[in-house]
Amino acid sequence: MSKSKATKTDTPKIDPRLLEILICPVSGGRLQYDREANELISKKAKLAYAIREGVPIMLADEARVLD
Repeated sequence: MSKSKATKTDTPKIDPRLLEILICPVSGGRLQYDREANELISKKAKLAYAIREGVPIMLADEARVLD
């Protein structure tokens, strides 16, 4: 059997309490949750941190640079 690709409904939600305490490791600023992209966004640092299997990957080296 082949594994099916995860859909938006399969994506684990991030705990809102976690969003209250997490900060950007680069700027120290607040993060915004982008549900569609499943990322945490730091507007101050212009970076997007991926969330994999419900776990935010808060490494600047792995963050996506925003335009």
